[in-house]
Amino acid sequence: MEALGLGCGAAIWHTVRVFNLPLVNLMASKSTESTGESLTPISNYRADHQKDVVNRLRRIEGQVRGLVEMIQSGRPCEDVALQMSAARKAMDKAFYRMMACSVIEAVCESDNDAQAIVEVERSARLLEKFG
Repeated sequence: MEALGLGCGAAIWHTVRVFNLPLVNLMASKSTESTGESLTPISNYRADHQKDVVNRLRRIEGQVRGLVEMIQSGRPCEDVALQMSAARKAMDKAFYRMMACSVIEAVCESDNDAQAIVEVERSARLLEKFG
């Protein structure tokens, strides 16, 4: 992406803006407390991102359990539909957060511009297929 004037930092900034992600410093590395190992900047981001997605999925799991209880207790269809819509939107958000991480990794871990473009196109195909 350097040849296009979009270095890793610019591509990340664009991805952060498009997916409305919190801006994090991907260029600085830090040590993990448990192992003392130094992680690469992108692996730090991935670990944080993975934790966020898992937390979202756990909240969705609770929403789905609540939906089952609503149906079993005979709640009105409109109430159930509203909660189903909320759970579906939460799943969509979790999916797009996961895809944003995929795009950022594709750009930062590529050895050259051509590989970065191929990886970003792969992520775009996944968005087209599942998004």
